Amino acid sequence: MSLAAQLSCLSDYDPNSFSVDHARRFILEQLEPIAASERVALRSALGRVLAEDVIAPCNVPAHDNSAMDGYAVRHADLSPDAPSRLKVRGVALAGKSFAGSIGPGECVRIMTGAVPPAGTDTVVIQEVVATEGELGEIVVVPPGQRLGQHIRLAGEDLAGGKPALAAGRLVRPAELGLIASLGFAEISVRRRLRVAFFSTGDELCSIGSPLREGEVYDSNRYTLFGMLARMGCDVLDLGVVGDDPAALEAAFRRAAESADVVLTSGGVSVGDADFVKQLMQQLGEVLFWKIAMKPGRPMAFGRIREGSRAAWLFGLPGNPVAVMTTFYQFVRDALYTLMGADPVPRVPLLPAVCTAPIRKAPGRTEFQRGILAAEDGRWTVRPTGAQGSGILRSMSDANCFIVLGPEQSGVAAGETVSVQLFDGLV
Repeated sequence: MSLAAQLSCLSDYDPNSFSVDHARRFILEQLEPIAASERVALRSALGRVLAEDVIAPCNVPAHDNSAMDGYAVRHADLSPDAPSRLKVRGVALAGKSFAGSIGPGECVRIMTGAVPPAGTDTVVIQEVVATEGELGEIVVVPPGQRLGQHIRLAGEDLAGGKPALAAGRLVRPAELGLIASLGFAEISVRRRLRVAFFSTGDELCSIGSPLREGEVYDSNRYTLFGMLARMGCDVLDLGVVGDDPAALEAAFRRAAESADVVLTSGGVSVGDADFVKQLMQQLGEVLFWKIAMKPGRPMAFGRIREGSRAAWLFGLPGNPVAVMTTFYQFVRDALYTLMGADPVPRVPLLPAVCTAPIRKAPGRTEFQRGILAAEDGRWTVRPTGAQGSGILRSMSDANCFIVLGPEQSGVAAGETVSVQLFDGLV
């Protein structure tokens, strides 16, 4: 079934005002992860997606060990309601085995990470004991110690032979360390997603060149590069393509031939040159939407082909803030899905008290730029100021989106709103 036919089957589909939720769900339903994988050195796996389960070859930790500095004792030697005096028989150090075993009324000084000597089953932290004798050869243990306390058991973190991490997991610093704890020097990950992008429009000027009358510097390619690079994509910047059918067709064909995903900015809103849309559709199947959102109402989605290859296409608006907003609300999740990330790392909506009124028309979702802060023990948020879709400074000043749903008609000062933090998103 074609994309257009699938789209028309959606409930509540309005071709002139597609909802944010419907658009996001429709996009993700079309995508399948890339299948290719490669083995890389562990440090090179940061930010990549695991291509196969990581099976623990051994227990982690490999042996019982002390979680604290203190004394390894036999719990049976401790009085439940009075201090207990024990004789110290030596020191157990991390990475070294303790020779001998411990008998009744005896204990061993133990360091964090050391294996408890045979016969001991409990660790008493050094802060609660008293010592007697010139060399501290006697320790006095207060009552109330629990059997097995402060001992990390073998396999407590990971059990040998069991999956430690499932395929699809995004490798973050914690996963990197966990894999290292299993002794793996390299792992299998999905290959990097290849993304090509370019900006369209005769009014755009590349940085480093003087502006002529009516021109503006192209910032979109730099925000797109930043967003894609932070996601770990291989990026192909095809530059600025003017309003010329032959040049645009060549750019689309080159992008589709070499990339998994093609991103464009500009050329999808009402009034733009007809050949931009015609070329997209001529090279594949592309849907153009009017999404009930602000900023970022116009967007295109589909697939374009070059020979035997096909690439997913996102035609983003031309205004800088709209480019970033549509990328984070639609493209980001799509790219993670194509990378094979499972689950897709999402940034939740959190409540905060809005300290300033916000005007809004009902019927659409708005993503206003806000500054979130902690005040008097509660989270507050305020808009950055002017919210025009061309004011890129509003994204630079902000640390969150203020997300206003389609049913909302405005916000009064003191009202609770939903925010989406940039930290973890941008």
